[in-house]
Amino acid sequence: MTELWVWGLFAAVVIALLVFDLGVLNKNDHEIGVKESLKLSAFYITAGLAFGGFVWWHKGAAAGMDYYTGFLVEKSLSMDNVFIISLIFTSLAIPRQYQHRVLFWGILGAIVMRAVMIGLGAALIHEFAWILLIFGAFLIFTGVKMLVAKDEDPDVEKNRVFRYLKSHLKMVPQLHGHDFFVEGSRVGKAAGRYATPLFLALLMVEVADLIFAVDSIPAIFAITQDPFIVYTSNIFAILGLRALYFALAAMVHRFHYLKYALAIVLVFIGVKIGLVYLGIKIPSPLSLAVTFGLLLAGVLYSLHKTRNEPLPD
Repeated sequence: MTELWVWGLFAAVVIALLVFDLGVLNKNDHEIGVKESLKLSAFYITAGLAFGGFVWWHKGAAAGMDYYTGFLVEKSLSMDNVFIISLIFTSLAIPRQYQHRVLFWGILGAIVMRAVMIGLGAALIHEFAWILLIFGAFLIFTGVKMLVAKDEDPDVEKNRVFRYLKSHLKMVPQLHGHDFFVEGSRVGKAAGRYATPLFLALLMVEVADLIFAVDSIPAIFAITQDPFIVYTSNIFAILGLRALYFALAAMVHRFHYLKYALAIVLVFIGVKIGLVYLGIKIPSPLSLAVTFGLLLAGVLYSLHKTRNEPLPD
């Protein structure tokens, strides 16, 4: 059981990071370049790793390794999410100077959404320990599916959720600065507030994160059942990924083969759960080493195979 003050410390750190991000680093709308994106991401990754050091000190080495494994898996699985977010912004023609605003407010929704999902998952595991076997089977199925799936770029505009929101939201077709809503009197419409494409982009980013969480949360629960480690590793990985988005979006094609390494990691974690029920426990250091080794191999192989590919326009 994690003490209340430890949860309070985590909340204080996250709030401070968000206030610093929006209130200082990105107080004004501007286009975030690759260099700024990498610097901001390095800052968030350092914060996440430092918090992992605190977990190691407070909860012990095993808990610390579980945190870092969860952080690494979450960060890596998020690569596909970056690609989807990029497609959403392209489909809705969201300028780069407003994309950070959408991602920032998307973080707040993700923080709440992950808390609900992880709380529900922890409660289910507490009452029905066998549900971990279902998580394990789901991860193996997902991993195998990733290995055999064909490479196809999804069409956001044909997505059912996108079409439903676009047809049911009271919205205007054009952007109005960084505003999510605009008064009807400003655009020659009836009185009331109308959503802009920026708000539709925010909703779609939240939907994408929800779908992505269905894969990532079982993966981390398979590593550890401590809700504190599951939640904190999730949130710090998300914070860093949003910052890294602007660099990754321009070169996500360079990591094409990473998905195969991720697929093997998911199968490995799923098998790990099954072994626990057979009385075989894979030590946390070995689990972290295998996960890191597979992902590093996927990154290096991807960069090697795509070294001659030009950057997209």
